[in-house]
Amino acid sequence: MLFQTLIVAVISLAVGTNAFWLEDIEHQGVAPFAASGYTVFRNVKDFGAKGDGSTDDTAAITSAMNQPDDRCLQGCASTTTTPAIVYFPPGTYMISSSIVPPYFTQMIGDPTDRPVLKATSNFQGFGLIDGNPYYGENLNWVSTNVFYRQVRNFVIDTTAIAPATAATGMHWPTSQATSLINVEFNMPTDSSVVHVGLFIESGSGGFMSDLTFNGGATGASMGNQQYTMRNLVFNNCQTAIIQLWSWGWTYIGLQINNCGKGIDLTAGGSDAQDVGSITVIDSTFKDTPVGISTVYTSSAKPATAGSIIIENLSLDNVPTAVEGPDGTLLEGGSTTIAGWGQGHQYAPDGPKQFQGTVTPNTRPSELLGDNGFYSRSKPQYEDLAASDFVSARSSGAKGDASADDTAALQSAIDSAASGNKVVFLDFGLYKVTSTLSIPAGTKIVGEGFPVIMGSGTFFGDMSNPKPVLQVGSTSGESGQIEFSDFVVGTQGAAPGATLIEYNLASDGTPSGMWDVHARVGGFTGSQFTVAECVKQPGSGTIDTKCIGAYMLMHVTPKASNLYMENTWLWVADHDIEDATNTQITVYSGRGLYIESTVGTFWLVGTAVEHNHLYNYQFANTKNIFASMFQTETPYYQPLPDAKEPFPVVAALQDPDFATSCDGVTGNCANSWGLRIIDSSDFYVYGAGHYSFFNNYNTTCSTVEAGENCQSRIVSIEGSTSNINIYSLNTIGSLSMLDQDGKSLASWEDNVNVFPASIMLFRTS
Repeated sequence: MLFQTLIVAVISLAVGTNAFWLEDIEHQGVAPFAASGYTVFRNVKDFGAKGDGSTDDTAAITSAMNQPDDRCLQGCASTTTTPAIVYFPPGTYMISSSIVPPYFTQMIGDPTDRPVLKATSNFQGFGLIDGNPYYGENLNWVSTNVFYRQVRNFVIDTTAIAPATAATGMHWPTSQATSLINVEFNMPTDSSVVHVGLFIESGSGGFMSDLTFNGGATGASMGNQQYTMRNLVFNNCQTAIIQLWSWGWTYIGLQINNCGKGIDLTAGGSDAQDVGSITVIDSTFKDTPVGISTVYTSSAKPATAGSIIIENLSLDNVPTAVEGPDGTLLEGGSTTIAGWGQGHQYAPDGPKQFQGTVTPNTRPSELLGDNGFYSRSKPQYEDLAASDFVSARSSGAKGDASADDTAALQSAIDSAASGNKVVFLDFGLYKVTSTLSIPAGTKIVGEGFPVIMGSGTFFGDMSNPKPVLQVGSTSGESGQIEFSDFVVGTQGAAPGATLIEYNLASDGTPSGMWDVHARVGGFTGSQFTVAECVKQPGSGTIDTKCIGAYMLMHVTPKASNLYMENTWLWVADHDIEDATNTQITVYSGRGLYIESTVGTFWLVGTAVEHNHLYNYQFANTKNIFASMFQTETPYYQPLPDAKEPFPVVAALQDPDFATSCDGVTGNCANSWGLRIIDSSDFYVYGAGHYSFFNNYNTTCSTVEAGENCQSRIVSIEGSTSNINIYSLNTIGSLSMLDQDGKSLASWEDNVNVFPASIMLFRTS
């Protein structure tokens, strides 16, 4: 008996030691603008969920989601003031109706033993997880304004529902700074099945990775403006993917196994195609009769809809690789498709309509991983214990948006880096009044998107900009960092704030940023809300109190080897807290600027929006991979236009609109979406550069109006070579693409479902 007791004790100790650290760590997150006593972290078992595979846990999980009863649900437009992480330990949780996560919620399961959400046989609802419910005719939240949410580490199971009864695993119409990661969808495989794993009908995404779909009529049925989806696996689905509509969509590492059809792009038919374009790279289709089905023809409408690029697609027993309305377009078999496509191309002149084999990009070794371009899923530190983390709050930081947390955060960062530990940034709004220095070796993980806010006079001089986060002390310093799940912003006027300055040169494994975002304004605590910075249509007057940043992120000349995934650098166009999401005018001079002469950067599902001079700028750099990166021009432009209030800084190669706009008609002095200067070896697999507004009026962005919100939006300048862009999509710009001041492509020649699209562009 004593021996048995000892064995039980040892086993119990081992189980305790191996528990996921997020469950064990002390949770001290503070939501400073929520009600007193508000709790950020919730474990569903603390609310009565059993996870025993028999008890109906719907009510308990709903209670964990909603407590207190003032979280952002029906009738609430959006808010950042009531965040929550809802944690699920291992177990099987029976669900009889939809779980609806309120706005600003993360659902996180134990990645070492993923919890199962299993529908009961009498389940009622639109998705076991309904990420945006229909309480009436419309979605509860405007899908293009649904930000800052995650679901990761789950198994979603509909197998107890009769195969011929309609069922959906997850309903997920959503937008930027959201993600699904490490989720498995299990559905019946019976021939009568009508289940759908994932359903998306609208939004402006976005990113997903490491999803598996087993069985079902359709693995994923999806429509959204744009997405990057990485490492999706479909097994035994009748149809793996039905693309309902899109502007641009990039699949990386897609695996389709033993499905009736791979990707169905036929929505709308040849006379009214709904799918803009898809790009499929580094993927594998196996034992599937038809890989991709399209209705594109030389006379289909719109002219560039249904565009496709395939690069490095391995086929194993796939008789038809691409099927058109009149039969096989591309034979399959067991082979590898190096390059194939259809749509419009410029090389660099055009347009030329193409359908057939294309020469694939010659990829530099620096950008490659084991199975194509390098990628890496977000670290969750499953092998660490709670004792391996250093809490910001335990280090003395308040996170209340008021106290100066500079010293406390610096102490936590230094302590973690020197002790080979991870900074745990408990939820809060952390005000800092000088630069935080991030040494090589630092790892930071946030709890539910906490915010580090630069504030005060230190960041007040536009002529002497200072970083809020300085990663590495000098450009080219050797070392690596890992950042995940937090936001960097400013509080009050900060015309001299560069939110992130990145200096490190990483040898070997690249540094990484996953779900790390910039947000300037639009939230309580920022001092850039409707109360301070409400829009003033028709006025070009610049309110200096609403200048929120100098630059969002600067990668310096000797930095290199950084992997960025699902990073959204956003200058707020509206107040997230406002009941009607009223628009505001907040200024940031520059978006993401990479001037690394060494190069080697991966931008996977990133977006940069509403910066005054440009959103993305690359100068004197090389070896850049980007997938479906996306921009929007500031809504207030051209009142004021881009010539003020930020002076041209020659050392930063700022655009000089006063000079470059000479002789250009229309709204020329508007922010560039993308600017590439004196650079080489660019590999862009999907891009969306959008200009929707003319001083808050959207009539300029339609085909009927002539897509005339601005004159130009993408520029290639100087000594450039080997610039490759697949699926370039623009909205509201007369010229889609300029080189050295000359327009290469007009929107009128490349009309798609809403954007104008060029499927293949290469410099000579």
